[in-house]
This record gives sequence, structure tokens and C-alpha cells, in this order.
Amino acid sequence: MQPNVKSLLLSGAQLTDAALERLLPSPDTLPHSIHRAMRHSTFAGGKRLRPILCMEAARMVTGTLPGGIANLGAAIEMLHTYSLIHDDLPALDNDDLRRGKPTCHVVYGEAIAILAGDALQTLAFQTIAALPAPPAAVVAILKEISLAVGTGVGPNSPLPPGMIGGQVVDIESEGTPPTAELVESIHRAKTGALITTSIVSGGLYGIGTHATSADTIARLRTFGEKAGLAFQIIDDVLDMTQSSEELGKTAGKDTASIKATWPAVYGIDQSLRDAEQLIADAFEALAPFGEAATPLKSLAQYLVERKN
Repeated sequence: MQPNVKSLLLSGAQLTDAALERLLPSPDTLPHSIHRAMRHSTFAGGKRLRPILCMEAARMVTGTLPGGIANLGAAIEMLHTYSLIHDDLPALDNDDLRRGKPTCHVVYGEAIAILAGDALQTLAFQTIAALPAPPAAVVAILKEISLAVGTGVGPNSPLPPGMIGGQVVDIESEGTPPTAELVESIHRAKTGALITTSIVSGGLYGIGTHATSADTIARLRTFGEKAGLAFQIIDDVLDMTQSSEELGKTAGKDTASIKATWPAVYGIDQSLRDAEQLIADAFEALAPFGEAATPLKSLAQYLVERKN
């Protein structure tokens, strides 16, 4: 890992964790069980990639890190953590390991785990609604993120199905031979949508106080879509090539469940080439921003070079 990426990840994670510590109820707040469960999964580890991408997108369009942006990043991390809690439940992926620690339902039971996920989602939108940004920017961010997290259904929705929609397709296609079209649609929705919206919402937050153009958001969206798909392709490869200890979650589950994965369609070598090409395409989208885009590009390159 390059030193500049390591520094970005460390400083971004510290900002995110500090914001999460402020925003989440303490473990001594009643009712204890739900708040301890929320904190168990939120602070179980994780790279904080989504909030870091959000913050660096805002920095790129403004030239500095806008005040309050860490709260937006924290809200995105809450949404990501909620999705992991629910994804690990027995009714879905039935996993007992996440980020190297026991999953929420293993420690607190299924009922509290479900409610902890619900509570994190609710707190995330509460946090976004209270952002110190112009009302028009807050509304735009709320719309952007809600579409990315949901099923893609909504008034005048220009986007494909979001994270929940992708999860449904993933569940319903389990056990059936994967096709290229199916795998790409699941990856773009289930994983790519939240990564893309992290980047776009960061740009929207920056635009709230600095003039820019619709072209900036379009380029950020293209960058996010390409990088998000590359991220999931590498996740698929790592599931097949790394151990559970290295991943911090149960390895080999995708293959055992006959899930729709990129290597299942294209093989590992082609998957790695596809991820690299997607990152190159992502870089091209940010070409007009010059040196200001270097942090985002470095993070995108890290997405395809990571080992867990």
C-alpha cells in the first residue's frame, strides 16, 4: 500500500470513527441491548472506505475538506453497517463472522440484530437531515442516498435498482447458473450503488457551498460506478482465493452457495483484468480535475490491490 493511501485511510477512518462516536447512543443509554448491538457492529472494525470516498469527493470539488462532511460519511457508514447486519442474518447469508468478529445476531440474537440494523438506517437519515448544509443540498443528498439504498423504485428515479433491490435479485438467483448480465446487475446494485452514492453525495455536499456544474456530478457518478463494480469483482476473487482469517469473514461461501459472481462467469484471471480496466475507465472520468483527483484515484487503485 502506498504511503499516501495509508495516510488517507488512517485519517479518514479517524474522522469517521470520531463522528460515529458522537452520533451513536452510548452503550449506557436505555434500552441497553439495542444501543450495544448497534455499536458492536459499527465499531467491529472495517476500513471506512465509503465515508472516506465521500470525504475525498467533497475535497476534490471544493479544494478543502468541508466542515460537517464527517457526519455525512458517518451516516453512510451506518447504512453500510446496517446492510451487513441484515446480510449476515440466518434468513439471508447466515454468517457468523464479520470483520473478524462474531456477527450481531450471534452475540445479541436475531430480533435485536434486526432492530439494530433498522435503528442504524433510521439514525443515518436523521443525521443526513441535520447536516450543516443548504436545504437544497440536504434534499438532494437524501434523494440520492435513499434511491441507492432502496429498490430503485421511486418518483422519476433515473437509477437502476439499489442495494436492497440487488440483495433481492441475489437471493432469488442463488443456486442458478450465473450469467454475465445477472452478475453485473447484482454487483452494480447490491455493492456498487452504495459506493457510487458515497462519492456522489460527497460531491453534492461540496456543491452546497461552492459553485460547480452538473458535469462534475456526472463524472463522479461514472467514477463511482466503475470503481464500485471493480471493488465487488475483487471481493468475488478474494472470496475464492483468501482464507476466512485473511478476509475477516467466512471465505468460500459464494462458491458453496452457487452465487452469481464475476469469477464464476469469467474466471479469476479475466476478473482481475476486468477490475483493472474498470479502474482505468474510472480514472478517465476524473481526468479534467487534474491533481485534485489524485486522492480519489489512489483510493480506487487500492480497491483492486487490497487483499481483504
